Formats: sequence, structure tokens, C-alpha cells
Amino acid sequence: MSHRTTPLFPALAEGSSRPALTFGERTLSYKELAESAGSLAALLGPAPRVAVWATPTLETAIGVVAALLAGIPAIPINPRVGERELAHIVSDSEPSLVLATQGDKLPLALAELVRIDIKATATTGYGRTWPEPAPDHPALIVYTSGTTGPPKGAILPRRALSSTLDALQDAWQWTSRDVLVHGLPLFHVHGLILGILGPLRRGGSVRHLGRFSTDGVTRELSAGATMLFGVPTMYHRIAEQLPEDPALAKALAGARLLVSGSAALQARDHERIRTATGRAVIERYGMTETLMNTSVRADGEPRAATVGVPLRGVDLRLVDENGRELLDGPDQVGEIQVRGPNLFLEYLNRPDATAAAFTDDGFFRTGDMAVRDPDGYVRIVGRKATDLIKSGGYKIGAGEIENVLMEHPAVRDAAVTGEPDPDLGERIVAWIVPGDCEQPPTEKELADHVATQLAPHKRPRTVHYLAELPRNDMGKLMKRALHA
Repeated sequence: MSHRTTPLFPALAEGSSRPALTFGERTLSYKELAESAGSLAALLGPAPRVAVWATPTLETAIGVVAALLAGIPAIPINPRVGERELAHIVSDSEPSLVLATQGDKLPLALAELVRIDIKATATTGYGRTWPEPAPDHPALIVYTSGTTGPPKGAILPRRALSSTLDALQDAWQWTSRDVLVHGLPLFHVHGLILGILGPLRRGGSVRHLGRFSTDGVTRELSAGATMLFGVPTMYHRIAEQLPEDPALAKALAGARLLVSGSAALQARDHERIRTATGRAVIERYGMTETLMNTSVRADGEPRAATVGVPLRGVDLRLVDENGRELLDGPDQVGEIQVRGPNLFLEYLNRPDATAAAFTDDGFFRTGDMAVRDPDGYVRIVGRKATDLIKSGGYKIGAGEIENVLMEHPAVRDAAVTGEPDPDLGERIVAWIVPGDCEQPPTEKELADHVATQLAPHKRPRTVHYLAELPRNDMGKLMKRALHA
């Protein structure tokens, strides 16, 4: 018996008539997807790498699956990427081809590449089997949003995709019977790997909304979908809509799993959704370089403001600034480091950055700060670079103060940063979007609220009032933009 590696998508080889992908009115069965992606894969030839113009369409999903079948690393491109960033990605990754949907107008940086239009129509009877490359073979090159310097291309091997998706099968009891609905973009880990490749690896199906809407969520969850993936911005819109929308509440109540990720979901939105639907939203934690690290389990306690426990196969530790491992406990704030088959191989063309990202014993330094409850639940308190505030001899995570500020009835949105202080080292600064701009909560009121709930040394010393906080497409807060 020959030792063949298990294929990434076993259900594609079976070619059943069950639905695999639905985008709006268009659905492809596993057989049709195998034919469409297979005939495209055959056209890719010996290309070293291919770029995929990643719009939220059926074509993008086919393009990525085709590249994975052919064993060619795919580079998903955000269609809203700026000219300079795109030029950097193209010169850094040197794709020989670009896959796009017919009619898509591509920017200049991609126009010079050989273009293949992705077709969702299959050549009937196309039934080639594709050998599965080695586990460490590159599957995707995903560019991280560069907070410092140009974005880096994280090379994700096939084992990272399969191990993360199989660990989520275990944590979420994810099966081929699950029907996932989401409206996320398809150029990053959450929307593409979890949201499209996840259901395909399980042999289940996905219904993509094209773009997120609460009506779309109601429609799909009422028509047999079992899971919803979203980012906090989406769940916030759901929470706002629920009081006057009984159909949405009923649809969510019937879902098996509601998952939020990419940023922290506010405790208030957790509570509003749970009260209206009886369902808890569960959170998970991952990043481009590590895929998924932790999650609240489907059979575990859904605890708001935590990202759950480490996934199967993932080693996770918290370390202090000297790299010493910390014990679990509420005051032990440390950097999360992870090790496991879910990790990326390296940053493309950046041996220096790759070396700096790993410890001597193979753990990846995430830059995320957290505390761990005695039963293993991880609570992220912020980023090491922007969210760890050293004030008056204390190490304080901005995230826990933000959560408490958000519980104040007069606060609609909140961010916390540190700024230099001659006496304290750093002082805590709050950036507040008031519920009512005419009557914002006073600085003293907010400081007292935090001091009572947490501790006096965690109270904000300065408060700025804003109409909106700067957030990116994923709902992540752009803290560097606040001080600018």
C-alpha cells in the first residue's frame, strides 16, 4: 500500500451532488466544483505562484481551490488595496499569473501579469485526481496588514490549513451536515480559510451573502444554515437590530453556532444577543501567522470576554518580558507564545523578521498580551506594542479598561491608550464615543466607574471625546491613528 497523504478536500474527490458553495442565486455541487476547479488547475501549468483577485464571489473560491488542487501557492489580493501596497506585494511575491472574474478591471500592478478568467461553468466529465503535496508545501501566501513598514507575506503550509480546520472540527463539533453562512471578505484567514475552505474540508456547505446584511443572516439561518461567522462590527449591527426584529432573533435562536473573531466582541453586545436569542456568541483567537490558536468550545462554557482554551495540537504559554513562563492567574499579564502544526513557515524574503518572530524553542511570539484563568480560559488584554500600559509600577492591559468603559450606559464606543507621564511613566488615556454627544459622561464619572469596577490605578487620567473611533474593514481599532 502506497503512503499517500490525505487530500486537503476529500469530498472533492468523491464528487457528490451535494451543494458545496452558494453565492446568491448560484450554487455549485461538489461534483461541479471539482470540475470547475479541476479544469482551471490544469490551465495553471507549472506556475510558481498565482495571485487571486479576491472579490466576495464564487469565482474567487474556485480560483483558490484550483490553485490548492494544483499545489501552486495562491496569493489572495484585497481588491481595496492601495497602489503602493499592491506594487510591494507583486514585486515581493512575483506571481506569474493572476486569476480574476471575467469583467473585473485590474489595477496597473496586476495588468502586466498573464491573466486567466475564472469560469464557474465546468467541463463535464472532467475527473482527474490530484496528488496531495507534502504537508510543508506552501498553500497560501497571505500578507499581514503592516502596522510597521510594508506588509509581510506569511507563507502558510498545507499542514497549517488542515490542522487548524481539524482542530476546529473538534472544538466546534463541525460536521458535513453543517451549513455555514457568512459575509466576510475572501482575502484573509477568517473569510477564506475558515469560511470557505473550512466547510469544503468537512464536506459541508457554505452560503456566502456577497456582503453582510442582517436580512441575509435571517434568510439563510431560517432556511437550514446552522452556523454564522462574523466580526464584531457585524454582531454589533445584529445586537442593535434585534429589539425590533423578531425574525432575526428567531433565526439566531435556531443556529447551532455563532462565532465571532478578528477582534474582541464587546461584553454589551454579547449580553444583548444572548438576552434576545438565548444563544451565546463564542469567540476564537488566531492570526495570519498562526491560523487558529484558541476557541471557546461548542461543548464548553461560553464565557464572554474570553477566547476560550487552546485548540487541540496547540501549545500556548504566557511569558514576561524576560521570556519566563508565567503561572495562570488574574494579575499575571504576559505575552502569548504558541507552537504547533498551525504555524506559518516563514515571512517571504524576510529571514530577519522570521528569525525575530520565533523563540529558540520554536514558539511564535504573537505580540498579544493576555491573562489565563485557572481553568485555562485565555483573556486577551491587548497588543504588546499599543495596549500594554506601564503606569505607576503596574502593567495594565488596555482591553480590560475598554470593556469596563463600554459597560457605562453613556458610552457607545471606547478605546484606551497610554501616553508618557513624568510621574507615572505612562498615564491611561480614554477615547470615548458618547451615546449622546450633547450630554457626554464627565471625566470624573468615567474615572470613578473604572476605579470601582477594576482598581484605582487603572482609571483613565485623560479623556478625549470623538464622534467615531478609527477602525479598519475588519472592525479592528487603529490605535496609532488616535494619537495622529
